[in-house]
Amino acid sequence: MLLAGGEGKRLGALTHHIAKPAVPFGGKYRIIDFTLSNCTNSNIQTLGVLTQYSPLELNKHIGNGKPWDLDRRNGGVTVLSPYTGKTGGDWYSGTADAIYQNIHFIDQYNPEYVLVISGDHIYQMDYQKLLNQHKATRADATISVIKVPWEEASRFGILNTTDTERIFEFEEKPAVPGSNLASMGIYIFTWNTLKDYLLKDAKNKASSHDFGKDIIPTMLNDDRRLFAYQFDGYWKDVGTVQSYWEANMDLLDEDFGNTLNNKNWRIYTNDSNFPPQYIGSNAIVNHSLVNSGCFVYGKVNRSVLFKNVVVNSGCSISESILHPGTKVGKNSILERVIVMENTEIPEGTNIRVSENEEPVVLNQEILHGMLALTGGGK
Repeated sequence: MLLAGGEGKRLGALTHHIAKPAVPFGGKYRIIDFTLSNCTNSNIQTLGVLTQYSPLELNKHIGNGKPWDLDRRNGGVTVLSPYTGKTGGDWYSGTADAIYQNIHFIDQYNPEYVLVISGDHIYQMDYQKLLNQHKATRADATISVIKVPWEEASRFGILNTTDTERIFEFEEKPAVPGSNLASMGIYIFTWNTLKDYLLKDAKNKASSHDFGKDIIPTMLNDDRRLFAYQFDGYWKDVGTVQSYWEANMDLLDEDFGNTLNNKNWRIYTNDSNFPPQYIGSNAIVNHSLVNSGCFVYGKVNRSVLFKNVVVNSGCSISESILHPGTKVGKNSILERVIVMENTEIPEGTNIRVSENEEPVVLNQEILHGMLALTGGGK
């Protein structure tokens, strides 16, 4: 069950009209492609995608699931909106409520285990390894965790465990954390056990109907068998403009960038076929991801360019992300800027963001407002 209904308010303009999992990422993907591809590579063949906020673009992108081999007659991918849920019309009020409203969907497959994941993280994980540990420990729930820097631990839900990885305490954003094992929001439950807790939680008017705030603490209080699964790969919650920009820039580093080309763990997407990229005669492109269908005549350094992007002569693009259809006018300078889809940057525009500031997000409306305030392209 893939939770993909996040509004993503902290991403600002990037999510004004689309759900966070549908935001473009990495030159040709959308954020949700990483989780969907994890399912494919982990041989998961039955998937419910729970949508809510601005789902149109997300639904269009997922389609019948063909790029991820989920276009199946039995199982496959099913997009589930709140209005088809168990209670018949309520918006999801929390992560646990989203699963509760779709109990009937899960029950029709009579599963022994249910994997609950999120569609707004960048990572590559074999969920079969998570399931294998869940079975071996005879757990009621297994929570994937990752070690975070101690100075950042208070920003996360922190799990305290015994030497055998059994969880004895869960702290939501603790001021003084007892460990640096942060929950990744990836759970495997024994279905019959989880179902009982969901039914009880739905009747509790004081509950926020959330896994981290309600279901997990209640299971711990009941001395249920909860275990942590330690993940040691790359993982990024792209919930802010800064973290979204950082994750895109991480792709430019050789070690992580090569993972996208790993033939044994492909990242699949529903992407249109465009002609080969065109690099102009005076172009200089260094350490960047440039998608096919781009026309580059200026300088591009440590940047990510999506399909159908045009960078005209005299331009300098640095540490920036240009979404599909971006057109940058001649002699423009962009440093640490995220340009949204189909935005046209006027000739001579100069926008530079210093390293100690959050990158700027531009769409046509924001750009017009900025230029009106500054009296032109400066």
